[in-house]
Amino acid sequence: MKFSIITLGCKVNQYESNMMKENMLHHNFSYVQNDDEADIIIINTCTVTNTADKKCLRTVKSTINKYKDRIIVVTGCSSQNNQDKYSKLDIDILLGNNDKSKIGLLISNYIKDNRIIKKFNNTRALDFEDMFINDYNHVRAFIKIEDGCDNFCSYCIIPFVRGSVRCKNYDVVLKEAKCLVDNNHKEIVLTGIHTGHYLDSNHDLSDLILDLAKIDGLERIRISSIEITELNDKFLSVLNNCSKLCNHLHIPLQAGSDEVLKLMNRKYDLDYFYKRINEIRSIRPDISITTDIIVGHPGETDELFLKTLETAKRLKFAKIHVFPFSKRDGTKAATMTNQVDEKTKKERVKKLISLSDSLEKEYYNKFIGKELDVLIETTEKNKSFGHTSNYLYVELDEVLEVGKIYKRVI
Repeated sequence: MKFSIITLGCKVNQYESNMMKENMLHHNFSYVQNDDEADIIIINTCTVTNTADKKCLRTVKSTINKYKDRIIVVTGCSSQNNQDKYSKLDIDILLGNNDKSKIGLLISNYIKDNRIIKKFNNTRALDFEDMFINDYNHVRAFIKIEDGCDNFCSYCIIPFVRGSVRCKNYDVVLKEAKCLVDNNHKEIVLTGIHTGHYLDSNHDLSDLILDLAKIDGLERIRISSIEITELNDKFLSVLNNCSKLCNHLHIPLQAGSDEVLKLMNRKYDLDYFYKRINEIRSIRPDISITTDIIVGHPGETDELFLKTLETAKRLKFAKIHVFPFSKRDGTKAATMTNQVDEKTKKERVKKLISLSDSLEKEYYNKFIGKELDVLIETTEKNKSFGHTSNYLYVELDEVLEVGKIYKRVI
């Protein structure tokens, strides 16, 4: 039988979908990209915002309506967070955030028994679910090294749907990385819900990066996201001494005022953030630092939003991923007073995106005429496209080999 996978959401979901694909192939199912050709459609969902939830529910409902004779499988954060809503739909196999590594077996059992399967773990105390991939469907390969979060930021539902922090076995990460490199992946992206919290057998993220750097053929190590509080002196030493660690860090700021950071239950203030960013830039002056910022959190006044704009300008981010505050039932922020109206949130999003565009252009312009290493990810007609170590997306007027790194003047 043939299967397809629809992936919604973050890099962790992308990794898990890749793992499910390999697991299905191991159980002798055949993969197709086109849903029209599939007998089985797996939908991996996201719940990070209300918009994500709505998109996932809409996708699941439209898939059910369009493919009434197919086996429909739904898993992920949105199904975990909205069990009642999804349970009312005509879904053959409904999972939360566990048992993705058993997807092939579950589907095989369903085909044999023709009995609906629903499996949820409604607890935060979970073991790390073993996942391992041999290859990846993009040039830059992801490895999920951690799951769960214990921060409980006031606005965030993820700790409730992903459980507590747990990590992949250290030796397994290294083995998986070696396997991916053997399959011609030059760059590995370490990802998780709270990647910087990685810890296994007294080995932390810094240790892991240094050991990954010893793998022959691995040329780049990238971190999907890391909190400012996890950029300790040990990590900064790795940043200084490990040339394979990419010249790019994604460090969520979330708000540019101490008042809103406190309301968000973030674990730092602006003074701490500034000092760490300055230390990072003293080590790597040209590093790309990107960030996430939420606008319209309850209690964010016009004056506090202006502080966020000024903070972002001062920090000179290479790019800002902007999100309007999304009221998530079950979180502390959902019960706060001084909720910001949707019109105001939209206006603030627009202003911050405009600033991001300006900062991104300013950062890109610094490298025009400079020679950089470009990892070629796709080619089209007479052009090649890829990313530099500092995460600039580059278009080159020549056809180069996908998966290889070339020095080129930008």
